[in-house]
Amino acid sequence: MNNKTLSILSYITIIGWIVAFIKSKDLTPKSDLVSYHLKQGFGIFLVSLAINIALSIVVSIVPALYFLSYVGYVILILWIFGIINAANEQKKPIPVIGKIFEDKFDFIN
Repeated sequence: MNNKTLSILSYITIIGWIVAFIKSKDLTPKSDLVSYHLKQGFGIFLVSLAINIALSIVVSIVPALYFLSYVGYVILILWIFGIINAANEQKKPIPVIGKIFEDKFDFIN
């Protein structure tokens, strides 16, 4: 797999992220592009997981707040931005939350 494919794959579910992570270990020389998108993909996965758990709890306690579930669409749009950046081979952070993950997750290098 080439760098572009691995970068895109790092956003496609957690299984795709694991495959991209394992395959990126085999790359010689290491690709900064793949590492960058692995960090962004893992970050958006964690944010998505945390928001979905929090919203599930809030909506189960206060059913009148069901409209908060539309936050999931915002995460979907951010995820699409990440895939577009990976497809264009750009190292641009995901809007709003991407800057947070640029220097995190040192195990990905």
